[in-house]
Formats: sequence, structure tokens, C-alpha cells
Amino acid sequence: MRYRELGRSGLSVSEIGYGTWGIGGASWVGATEGASVRALHRALDLGVNFIDTARGYGDSERIVGRVVRERSGGEVLVATKVAPKNGVWPAPDGLDPAETFPGAHIRDSLETSLRVSGLDHFDVLQFHVWSDDWVGRGDWLDTIAELKREGKIRLFGVSLNDHQAENGLTLVRSGVVDSVQVIYNIFDQAPADVLLPACEEYGVGVIVRVALDEGGLTGRITAGATFPEGDWRNRYFRDDRAAQVEQRVAKIVADLGIASDEIAEYALRFVLSAPAVSTVVPGMRSVRNVERNTALSDGHPLTAGQLAVLAEHRWQRNFYS
Repeated sequence: MRYRELGRSGLSVSEIGYGTWGIGGASWVGATEGASVRALHRALDLGVNFIDTARGYGDSERIVGRVVRERSGGEVLVATKVAPKNGVWPAPDGLDPAETFPGAHIRDSLETSLRVSGLDHFDVLQFHVWSDDWVGRGDWLDTIAELKREGKIRLFGVSLNDHQAENGLTLVRSGVVDSVQVIYNIFDQAPADVLLPACEEYGVGVIVRVALDEGGLTGRITAGATFPEGDWRNRYFRDDRAAQVEQRVAKIVADLGIASDEIAEYALRFVLSAPAVSTVVPGMRSVRNVERNTALSDGHPLTAGQLAVLAEHRWQRNFYS
């Protein structure tokens, strides 16, 4: 496993982190606690030292806390998220930060996360939605500073709204944020235009989510794909979306001259080819997925020619709507 600095925080994080939305039973169907615990332990055995969870990820915080407390030796960095008080996802323009992240709500959410996880602090506390309208307004920043002084958090970050990479530039340039989490993948390359350069300039760490497009960039999503009842991917890949994904992945595979089952590898290497990226947090619900993904942290980025090919596969769309 290779490691990168999380911005200018002084923390070193594994290139491959662990995304835990899929293990808490909130929206993804099929993961068991036993399998999740085994996968998390295997990831830590293989050098993963960064786990991303959230208050809104069902039982994820409890499961992560259990695994971290079972480990001895070696620091495991855990990031969690505060859901907006008003429950509005994503955050639209015009909201007052007092409606979304008032200081009392931030503190209450963190205290709940600490109690549920059994941890004594979180390394990164992130807002689960963001609007640049909130910079310089509200009492959220004072609360973040207090929580840092109290040792309950080390760093502050935000998870940027889906496909809104530029709705974080003002915050990055303000100097008050330590990390941003953003969707960045072969289809959504917009963060590379402005956000990633700004993060490099201002020393802000970058946590990449959805590198595999919720499974779309694994080669396993085909026309007519269905998922267990209650699984949110039935909505994400609804109508003809799965067929669109299948066609576009087939074109990528053909243009790169690779086998279809190699697309996930290239998708993760694409993200890691960006020097501004600190870590990528693919969702991993099995030991097999852990072993496959962690093996890609081997110091072999894509070539300039391969990146040029992938640059032609930007696809502007929002399957979350």
C-alpha cells in the first residue's frame, strides 16, 4: 500500500481507503455484519488506514468502531459526516446555514457518532452536504474550532454535493477547510478543471468517492440490471440508464484495448493518476473486493496515452436526480 498526504494536515492516508455506505444497511442490500467486519479487517491488514463513514450510513459507524477498537497497533484514521439538520439533500441555493448546520446540531451529531462508535475522537468530521453560500455565515466554524480544541476531531471537511465540484471553491480558497470529498471518475471529470488545482494550491486534501460510478464502471452493469428489493441502485440505474452505462463502458474498453473485466482497475487508476487526490474510498463489502482494490496501490499510474483516451469519455449527467 502506498500513502499520500491529506493536504497539509500532516496526516498520511492510504491511496485506497474504505467507503462504508454499503455496509451499514441504509441503502445497499445484501451486506452482513460478519462479512463487513471480515472485509474491514482484511483491508487494514493490507495497509488501508483511512475509513470513511457517516451518521446517515445505518449501522456503519458502529461496525467501523467495533473493528477499529479490535485492532492493536497501527493508527486507523476514521472520518464521519454530519447530516444536515433540515434533511435536505443536496443543499439548494438560498438556505441559511442556521437551517442546515447550526453549532448545536453539529455537536449533538458528533456526540452521537462518538457514542455509537465507541471511539474517543474522529480524525475528520465532514458536513454531508455543502453550499458555498455558507462561507462566513452562521456559527458552524466556531463550533468546529471548539471541537478541535476539545480533541474530539482533528480535521474539518465537507462532502460536496453530487456533481457540483465548483460548489466548494470559495470554501477551499477561504483556508478554513482541511479536506473535501467529491465525486470524480472517468465519467465525471469536472473536478479536474478547477477544484483539484485549487486544492493543490491551498493545501486541501481530496477524498474521492464514487470512483466506480456506483458500480457502473465495473463492467457488471448491463441492460435490464436489477437489484434486491429496497436497494437504492434500482433507482440509480432505472429506465434505460443501465443500457446507457453498458454502451459507454463497452466503448471505453474498446478504446483502451482492454478486457471488460479490467475496467474497474482502470477506473481506480484514473483517479489515482491525479496528484491532488489524497485517497479514493470505493465501497467494499467483501474480502474479494478489498483484495482486488488494494492491489492497485502499486505505484503504476496510467500512461499519458491512456489518460488522453479516457479524457474523451466525459459524460455529463446526474443519475441521483
